[in-house]
Amino acid sequence: MQPRARRTRTLAGTLAATLTAGALAVVTQLAGGTPAAAASSEPYTWKNVRIDGGGFVPGIIFNPTEQNLIYARTDIGGAYRWNQSTSSWIPLLDFAGWDHWNYNGVLSLATDPVQTSKVYAAVGMYLNSWDPNNGAILRSSDKGATWAATTLPFKVGGNMPGRGMGERLAIDPNRNSTLYFGAEAGNGLWRSTDSGVTWAKVTNFPNAGNYVQDPADTNNYLNFSQGIGWVAFDKSTGTAGNTTQTIYVGVADLQNTVYRSLNGGTSWERVAGQPTGYLAHQGEIAGGYLYITTSDKGGPYDGGHGDVWKMQLSTGAWTQISPVPSSDTSNNYFGYSGLSVDRQNPNTLMVTGYSSWYPDTFIWRSTDGGATWRQFYDYAWPNRTNRYTLNISGVPWLDFNEQKSAPEQSPKLGWMTEALEIDPFNANRMLFGTGATIYGTTNLTALDTGGTVALSPFIKGLEETAVLDLISPPTGTSPLISGVGDIGGFRHTNLDVVPDMFDMPYFGSTNSLDYAELNPSYVVRVGKGARTANGQTNIGVSSDGGANWWSGSSPSGAQGGTVALNANGTRVVWSTEANGVFYATSFGGGFSQAGGVPATAKVESDRVNPNKFYALYNGTFYVSTNGGQSFASTATGLGATGNFKAMPGVEGEIWLAGETGVYRSTNSGTSFTKFAASASGVGIGFGKAAPGRTNMAVYTMATIDGVRGVYRSNDVGATWVRINDAQHQYGNAGDAITGDPRTYGRVYLGTNGRGIIYGDATVTPSSPPPSPSASTSASPSASPSASASPSASPSASPSASPSPSASPSPSGPGGKACTATYKVLNSWPGGFTGELKVTSTGTVATTGWRVDFTFTAGQVISQMWGGVKTQTGSAVQAVNESYNGALAPAASTTAGFNASWNNSSNPIPSPVTCTAL
Repeated sequence: MQPRARRTRTLAGTLAATLTAGALAVVTQLAGGTPAAAASSEPYTWKNVRIDGGGFVPGIIFNPTEQNLIYARTDIGGAYRWNQSTSSWIPLLDFAGWDHWNYNGVLSLATDPVQTSKVYAAVGMYLNSWDPNNGAILRSSDKGATWAATTLPFKVGGNMPGRGMGERLAIDPNRNSTLYFGAEAGNGLWRSTDSGVTWAKVTNFPNAGNYVQDPADTNNYLNFSQGIGWVAFDKSTGTAGNTTQTIYVGVADLQNTVYRSLNGGTSWERVAGQPTGYLAHQGEIAGGYLYITTSDKGGPYDGGHGDVWKMQLSTGAWTQISPVPSSDTSNNYFGYSGLSVDRQNPNTLMVTGYSSWYPDTFIWRSTDGGATWRQFYDYAWPNRTNRYTLNISGVPWLDFNEQKSAPEQSPKLGWMTEALEIDPFNANRMLFGTGATIYGTTNLTALDTGGTVALSPFIKGLEETAVLDLISPPTGTSPLISGVGDIGGFRHTNLDVVPDMFDMPYFGSTNSLDYAELNPSYVVRVGKGARTANGQTNIGVSSDGGANWWSGSSPSGAQGGTVALNANGTRVVWSTEANGVFYATSFGGGFSQAGGVPATAKVESDRVNPNKFYALYNGTFYVSTNGGQSFASTATGLGATGNFKAMPGVEGEIWLAGETGVYRSTNSGTSFTKFAASASGVGIGFGKAAPGRTNMAVYTMATIDGVRGVYRSNDVGATWVRINDAQHQYGNAGDAITGDPRTYGRVYLGTNGRGIIYGDATVTPSSPPPSPSASTSASPSASPSASASPSASPSASPSASPSPSASPSPSGPGGKACTATYKVLNSWPGGFTGELKVTSTGTVATTGWRVDFTFTAGQVISQMWGGVKTQTGSAVQAVNESYNGALAPAASTTAGFNASWNNSSNPIPSPVTCTAL
């Protein structure tokens, strides 16, 4: 958070004197004394703020003998079980905390076909030093409600290259106490004969895999062998209670990718006649055949060529059945991975071209054992005909607010589509994972008769975002605004409804946010991964609480880092990822280099004094009293890592959670006092005061009295209460944490892969406890000054944009019909960019379309593309261009426009009607 212009000369003089003397204040005193007993606990209810998805889903696993028992695995967000009654996913690994955060990387999962309550997971995040722990095999006898763990003598890489292969963990369908696991990094094939309790290496397995994506990778991420990719049993070669005799294993070796045992694992051999030059990503046995999908790369991003093969088990004869063979080099520029055989119809199978990024992923279906294929869409550049519809209304951010040119479309069908499964009990249900979500359908077989497959997200309850920052403004329509990795961030007006993502400017990741404490409608965010082709920067500013944004100016090349907005919204300090620390003397205005503060320091603002900003770097604290122009160091010894925030309503009160404990300063960082009960911390935040109190509640993820957890203090740190429990730990969570200033007891917790969690107190204090003791400062604190009056506000701000409106058209001639939606994509003072999306909803193709609507607040369109507009007064009519009037049933096109508005209101016109021509 940040400060502002030139005010307190006394503190500035003190800092200068301190620097001249060459000494810094060091933390030496402890607050709170030695507790007589460990911190108490309090029951809380915990649930996700809904974003729905947000990450790669590399595995979907149906139990073959119990209907509707479905699991999903993720690379950083744990494992989930499907709840059929609520059509949502139940998280299974939230018990994993800081000591075992790597459990949220799930490399493989297996569900027992005999005792269906049993489930197993191979877990671990990285093979390199980023993950300090070895991997483990988790086992559960209650469908993942509780788990036991067996630690492996090596690491497991649930978030490493090759994680979409699988499944590497497999259960013998005849003797279900026997399991196999294919490891990475040369660790070979492992077996358990006691239901996963103990494991031993299969020493006679001949090939541990030798494929390495990049042996020269200096980041030590791409230079590991991807190992053994999958294990498949031929159930017909065993009987109940006895070991299955024929077992196939896929190996990451371009020349030797399939092995088998014909005697229950006693000996192994390379399968004769197999294809070479490719890796078998997945293998499945059904109807007397082994099917494999192959790629020349390990995935999940890469893959230049591949094929699909089947081998007849009785004869060993191989047949290439690729929808597009690798020999067709002009059309095969991707690898195959996703594979599923319909258990009710063994001649029906589906595969994916997982690494086709343009124009979209490929999904094929065959009902004759691969002799012929139907695709989910056909295209001959630039024309595209979809055999599916995709309804993302429940998860609107899945279109990434993009406008695509044909044959690309938004939303995309997917990317990184390595997980695809047909329900073994319902041939019409199919689910597939992408890099952002799970899509599914319940009318899959419509494709076989020339119909249209209806797709939608099957993702509710599965939350997989990495959360980078959280703010909860004290006023406005949004209790929570978030910055997340990969998909930007969100403004939630309802925690149980999925909103659209930030846009204009769009960042791939929003690293930091802040609001003006005395004028919370002013919000700033910074990030990285902007769509620079659109001329956007890596800083966005809003004057209506995050409802609308426009691009601020930024230093050349600046991105990421942390940002602070001063108390009245008139100054910004931005500590960039690499360029240094900068300050701006206006909201979103030009930046100048700040002095006296190291590059990449974390910055925050005082919440009362608009001239005061703070910074933290490598355990040293810095203060600016001139609006961020220059900083001076004050205290040191605060630990190499940590996060801090300034207390709203009290000038100079700062709380810090770092690697050596939780600290408080009451004198603008001149000195800090450590709370004796604390040993380490990662995040700190404030929420509404407890009943009967005036001081805000403090929330932290920290180790207090020897226990790592989420803690709350109602009494300025005199006492702490743990508010999470052993089943709600969420991995390495808590770097981003804040209370809610409007709701006592509510805390928002950012996780690294499980999205945003919020907790609510189930017990509210009925009477105020004793008042907190006097200051715990190590040296006299500066007297809090009166709240500074806000400076004159910046120019008028854009108003919030309502949700897009749409009105169906009446049926046109010969079954033609269409709908149109109107959407505001970007706003700035005096102008905005909008979009009309036209969708053909009839039974036959349109030859043209017309959209009509009427503005109600004086808006005027100045330019339109993708359509021809006529505006008479407030009435607007848009008709198609020559190239986008013909729309097949369910096909869509867009028209964009720039327009002016009056800066006070920009309502969505209603109705918006579409006429099919």
